[in-house]
Amino acid sequence: MVALADLLPMAQRRALHLEMRDTYARTDRFVAWQAGQLFDRSEGDAWWHGLLAPLVSRGGDIRRLRIVSEPVTDYVRYEFEVTPFANLAGGEAVRWLPRHRASDLRLPGNDFWLVDDVLLFNLASGDGEFVGVEPNEDPEVLAFCVASFEAAWDRAVDHSDYRPT
Repeated sequence: MVALADLLPMAQRRALHLEMRDTYARTDRFVAWQAGQLFDRSEGDAWWHGLLAPLVSRGGDIRRLRIVSEPVTDYVRYEFEVTPFANLAGGEAVRWLPRHRASDLRLPGNDFWLVDDVLLFNLASGDGEFVGVEPNEDPEVLAFCVASFEAAWDRAVDHSDYRPT
C-alpha cells in the first residue's frame, strides 16, 4: 500500500490535493475547537511541515484546493481557521472554491492527492470517516485529475481573500 507520508518527502515536483467534502472525521482537535477549547497544534503541525519540507526546499509546487458548500459547515470553518498554521506555514498554497461556482466543472468522484505522477484517491464514508486510499495508475485518469484540479484552481479564491459564509 502506498502511503502519503512516504511519498511526500520524496516528491520532486509537485503535491496537489483536492478536497471536496464538507465534513471529515471528527478528530480530537476538531471536537476541542467546536467546544471553544484551546488545543495544542504544535506536534501535528510540525509533523506535517516536516513531510513537506523536502519538497518546499526543492521549490516544488504544493497546492491544496477545497471545494466547499456555502454556508460552510462547522468542519469547513475549522479548516479555514487552522489553515494558516497547518497548511500555509508548511509551504502550501491554499484556495477555496464555493461549490456553486464549480457546477460546470468536470471533477473526480473522490478527493485525491497527486504527488509527482502518483495518484491516490482518498476514500471516505458518508459521515467523513477515512476508509482508505485507492492508488490509480491509469495515465488517462491522472491527466483527468490534473486538468480538473487546474480548472478548479483557476476559479478558486486564495485563502487570504476567501471569507466563509
